[in-house]
Amino acid sequence: MRSIKIIALFVLSISMFSCKTKKSIPTEVRELPEINVRPSNEDYRASVTKLHDLVHTQLDVRFDWNKRYLLGKAVITLKAHSLPQNTVWLDARGMQINQVKHLVGKDSIVVKYDYANDSLHLFLDRAYTKDEPIQLYIDYIAKPDELTDVGGSRAITSDKGLYFINPDGKDKKKPMQIWTQGETQASSAWYPTIDAPNQKMSQEIRITVENKFKTVSNGIMTSSVINSDGTRTDTWKQNLPHSPYLCMMAVGEFAIVKDTWNRKEVSYYVEPEYENVARKIFGNTPEMMTFFSNKLGVEYPWDKYSQIVVRDYVSGAMENTSATIHGDFVQRDERELLDGNYQEFISHELFHQWFGDYVTCESWSNTTLNEGFATYAEYLWNEYKYGRDEADIYHQNDLFSYLRESKTKNENLIRFYYDAPEDMFDKHSYEKGGLVIHMLRNYLGDTVFFASLKHYLTVNQFKNVEVHQLRLAFEEVSGEDLNWFFNQWYLDKGHPILNIDYNYDAALKMQKVTIRQEQDLNEFPLYQLPMDVDIYSSNTIQRKKITLTQQEQTFSFPVDAKPELVNVDAQKMLLAVRKDNHTAQEWITLYKKGTLFQDRFDALQALANDYKAGSQESEIVKLALNDKNWKIREFAINKIEIFAKSDEKESIKKKLMAIGIEDKKSDVRDAALNALDEHFTGDDLVVYFKNAIHDSAYSVVETAIQALSNRDKAGTMLIASQLEGDQHARIQNILSGLYSKSGSDAQFDYMKKILMMSTGFAAYVQIQNYGKFLKNCKNHSNINEGIKAIYDVSKQNDEWITRLAAVQTLVDVANYSDSQAKLAMKASDPSTENSWKEHISIASKYVDELKKNETNEMLLKIYNSPKN
Repeated sequence: MRSIKIIALFVLSISMFSCKTKKSIPTEVRELPEINVRPSNEDYRASVTKLHDLVHTQLDVRFDWNKRYLLGKAVITLKAHSLPQNTVWLDARGMQINQVKHLVGKDSIVVKYDYANDSLHLFLDRAYTKDEPIQLYIDYIAKPDELTDVGGSRAITSDKGLYFINPDGKDKKKPMQIWTQGETQASSAWYPTIDAPNQKMSQEIRITVENKFKTVSNGIMTSSVINSDGTRTDTWKQNLPHSPYLCMMAVGEFAIVKDTWNRKEVSYYVEPEYENVARKIFGNTPEMMTFFSNKLGVEYPWDKYSQIVVRDYVSGAMENTSATIHGDFVQRDERELLDGNYQEFISHELFHQWFGDYVTCESWSNTTLNEGFATYAEYLWNEYKYGRDEADIYHQNDLFSYLRESKTKNENLIRFYYDAPEDMFDKHSYEKGGLVIHMLRNYLGDTVFFASLKHYLTVNQFKNVEVHQLRLAFEEVSGEDLNWFFNQWYLDKGHPILNIDYNYDAALKMQKVTIRQEQDLNEFPLYQLPMDVDIYSSNTIQRKKITLTQQEQTFSFPVDAKPELVNVDAQKMLLAVRKDNHTAQEWITLYKKGTLFQDRFDALQALANDYKAGSQESEIVKLALNDKNWKIREFAINKIEIFAKSDEKESIKKKLMAIGIEDKKSDVRDAALNALDEHFTGDDLVVYFKNAIHDSAYSVVETAIQALSNRDKAGTMLIASQLEGDQHARIQNILSGLYSKSGSDAQFDYMKKILMMSTGFAAYVQIQNYGKFLKNCKNHSNINEGIKAIYDVSKQNDEWITRLAAVQTLVDVANYSDSQAKLAMKASDPSTENSWKEHISIASKYVDELKKNETNEMLLKIYNSPKN
């Protein structure tokens, strides 16, 4: 699972709550806590007790699109885990159970059952031992849209398991689709099962659909039969076992583009308009499969690998076994791909096929064993494909992301105290988990590290694991006790805060490095930190190995003369906050002679934070404009404002103008245009920005339009009006952003048109832009019509995020109208005052209706919070 970053307001809103926990219920033989009682974070979250083991699940499903029902027949094979059991508990959320039978040979026995609290309690005719497989037939109807306890989190915004997209086909802008999302415990919303990650099963799914639809599921399609009523039944079978949350299916009018890898099918399911660019989006997948298979020493284990793009997805992507689902944001045309593709998502989910699917964490407390490795896969792929510099950018981003979260949250990587499983899908399990793995790799070396991963995967194939199995695998291969590493990084919280001082003793010819650990030792551990130290002198670099074990520790190195530089943590692999007390000259040396991206970035950051034009620091900033790494060029551009007030401003301006046209990286061109807009003046920039509107990258086009509007509003609006015929969503977004700031009633029809055309996350953005735009309008009839349009678009979209945007925007419009009504009252203009009050009344009415009709648990908690 990889979550997608959404705008801050959305994230802050969601972070206020988490969803309910679903638990499998044991038989009468053992007493465990009552079902569906939500534990507090003081309750120990143990792995689900295994009274039965799933063996095989066979499903036969068809759909009632109008009612949004799944009509299912399930045959579930299981057996007692250890002791004989005379009852079976299954998870089955919000279902209609029509019949349950126990299949015994050719015979069947009707089974009595109780069904309450989303749990199906089956009473068998006797106790069955672990050597006696039990086959249960269940005729049921899944009703995901009638669930009363739908929740969600920042990572997975809904947990109803089964999703009907545009089921009546009325929205011509959106395809009709059905898809599932099982993680963490939502598979039981569309088929009865033991919905726990420590279960494993093989499966077979027969999916009956109209013949126009394509289907996909785990494993391979073994048959496809046209039925007498014109429907088609596809049978998908996976013989290798996996956990229930990884079971999936998707239905839609997909275009399927196929590659192969080692005689296995590799396929991409996309909307038809993206068929021609599917390989540009996903085409690195076969190479990734080869790279990961070779690196791990374990060949990709599943029958095929499919990647499916769906609408209105509730997360970023999901690693269903052999069939990953992606949100539709990955679908980009060739021009959009110039701004980048989503290789991090593709590599992340593919690596899960080993770490998460092939070997699965036994409980959500061990989530980082899935997500930490998948996050690190992004580093590994970038390192292999694009070089270490590019990989280190991802490493830096992950470090910054975790450190931001650590300001408000510090948890053990492996933690057994949390409210809901979704709480585990955070920057600790993902980013920190990947950073910790990187440190372990650096400590052990590649040979031992990857041999250990091979051993871990081989010994635990098709099994469930906890963190100690990972430690033992590394210990068995390395021959070293690694409790010290796992205890401080996996079983404790926080990170080291290091303060580093340097002192050269000329008399003793000794370079001293003093490192202090400044984290609060009452709350966080005292770390044991092996690292490399590079000593730069006389055009040579000496590497020394040290291990920090004390709160304050001084390391001494014999050196004939004062070194130019001492570089602590030379591999830049530590997960730590560091204060390096270098001189300016030492930072300059690090920039010029450092071998890694992070060396140069750290040096530039230190030098550029406080410098004057004409200083030696400023020369490094100018030098960095030509750095080989695009991220450093971008950073230097963002620190260039000092030159706008110096004697060099014209030369720097010309340099930035050249970069804005010539740099191969659109991020850097975009940064150059921003810097020119913010810090430099001149009539030549008007022409420059007009030309930049024709850039190949949409991101640069957007910046150029905004920059031009700051200098030539009339000219910009004319150019924008000429672009209104472009139907591409990115152009529409650019124009709506412009009009939200600078538009008027003249753009009302266009803004309303693209608002009503928008769906999904695009609707969220368009609603917000439209609300800002309405504040620019003077025609009160337009404002009333616009308020109703916001309400209408929220009603025609199923996504709760759209309804959230509508409520927030309508409240904002009402508040603005209130302020305008008060101004009109002060101006003794009752007609205008009444018009503004009418807007308040209409907007408030729609807000009340949206809140009244809301069923999403997350939104209800937002609306009912004291702040709202």
